[in-house]
Amino acid sequence: MGAHDNGELIRSGYEAFSKGDMETIAKIFGPDIRWSTSGRNLISGTCNGQEETFAFFGRLMELTDGTFTVAIHDLLATDDHVVVLAKESASRNGKSLEADDVHVWHLANGKAVEFWGISKDQHEVDEFWA
Repeated sequence: MGAHDNGELIRSGYEAFSKGDMETIAKIFGPDIRWSTSGRNLISGTCNGQEETFAFFGRLMELTDGTFTVAIHDLLATDDHVVVLAKESASRNGKSLEADDVHVWHLANGKAVEFWGISKDQHEVDEFWA
């Protein structure tokens, strides 16, 4: 797949996530996707495979009473990677989060095989998820 196709694939994944459409996301993710989230908090770390990654998504929703959202600010794509400038929002325990993040995706054979989520203000994000 080329850069344009990769960009559209990842964009469709964000749309599916916003609708809770895990069936579509399962088609986009490789079965052994490696999902890494920066920080030192309840959600940081690495998930291996779709099962762990989908459990992570469920935990995000559980911890935020379903308020977690992510929106694309901009998207840049190559033949192997997609970089998304994202805005993540959530409410939790009386706190609100509006975080700018960088999402780096590695793609192979038409599937997302690796994700790195990096926060612009890691301290703010760690406090929110503390």
